[in-house]
Amino acid sequence: MYTQKVLEHFRTPHNFGSMDNPTAVGQVGNLACGDVMKLYLKIAKNKKGEDYIQDIKFETLGCAAAIATSSVVTDLAKNKTLIEALKIKNEDIIKALDDLPAVKIHCSLLAADALAEAIYEFYQKNHQPISPELEKLHQRITVCQTRLNH
Repeated sequence: MYTQKVLEHFRTPHNFGSMDNPTAVGQVGNLACGDVMKLYLKIAKNKKGEDYIQDIKFETLGCAAAIATSSVVTDLAKNKTLIEALKIKNEDIIKALDDLPAVKIHCSLLAADALAEAIYEFYQKNHQPISPELEKLHQRITVCQTRLNH
C-alpha cells in the first residue's frame, strides 16, 4: 500500500514535463518492470562559481511509485550544487515519501540513478573531472541497462 505522500506525488507530480535546451539529460529504465525515467537538468553557476541545478524536469513512464520517486528526486535536487545532488541516495527519496513498498524500492534506485546519469553527462560534455565514485556508479548503471535491454 502506498503512503499519502506517494499518492500526492503520483497525482500531482512536481516538475513534470520535458525541457527545451537542457544542459544535461539522464535516462534509465528497467525493462523487467517497464519503468523508464528521463531527467532534464538546466545547470548554471551560483554566486560562488559552483555548478548547481537551476531547473529540473522529468518524464517517466511507469507505475505510481516510479512517477512519485521521479517527482521527489526533482524536489530534492533543485537548487543544489552538483556535489550536493550526487549525495542524494534512494534512501533519501524513500524517506521523503514516508516509505515505499519493498517491491517498489527499485523505483527509488532508478530515480537516483537518473540524476547521477544526468550529472555524469554534464561533466562528460563539459570535459570536467569525474570522481571515481561517479565513474563507478555510471559503470554499474551502464552494465545494468545493457543487461536489461538485451
